[in-house]
Amino acid sequence: MERGYVLHSRHFRDGSVIVNLLVDGKGRVDAVARLGGAKNSIRSIIQPFQPIIFMLQGKTDLKNLKQVEAASPAVPLTGDCLYSGLYLNELLIRCLSVQHSAENLFFDYHRTLIAMATEFNQSQLRYFEHALLKELGTMPSLDFDPSDAPITASGFYRLEPDHGFTPVIATAFNQHRFFTGEMLVALNQRTLTAEHYLEAKKLMRQLLAPVLGDKPLHSRSLFAKKPKI
Repeated sequence: MERGYVLHSRHFRDGSVIVNLLVDGKGRVDAVARLGGAKNSIRSIIQPFQPIIFMLQGKTDLKNLKQVEAASPAVPLTGDCLYSGLYLNELLIRCLSVQHSAENLFFDYHRTLIAMATEFNQSQLRYFEHALLKELGTMPSLDFDPSDAPITASGFYRLEPDHGFTPVIATAFNQHRFFTGEMLVALNQRTLTAEHYLEAKKLMRQLLAPVLGDKPLHSRSLFAKKPKI
């Protein structure tokens, strides 16, 4: 049996459903399932943030989902946490293909959902984005600059594509072009505080842009009046 989370589902009139899953040890998996009759329907558990156990069958990219059961109650997300969870799900669907295993992301995703359900803050989103970019191989080093010198909390850095964070001399005229070493170190050590949030979000938007392309994320529109993500 496999275990995973439902990221998204599309229901059809014939009683079938196509499900995007994040599967422990495998990464993203797309599968088709039958919802079943009224007494045996799996409709209530084919929902976002629901951990499930199941079997996968088939040799194509679209698997068959069988013997589906709830592994535990769905993670209870409401308000800002719910919108943020939908953002994480959309990120995974947009950034991961079924050919990309991303087996390590299951734990990061589970840990993020549980943390958000307990007490939400923006740092949880930044840490997950960081984990996703590392899994994709597009996250620059937060330990060393291109000359192999350590990134320090007292330094200032410019992000250069394909090179990483290059040290710069900070002035009032170029402050919009650099990131503080303090924020980079805090992101790397998972110690972000509220004073880092805006800068960290700017960095992640910049790093995710080439992966996401020009198509906007629908989940970000939910925060039009609440700029959390």
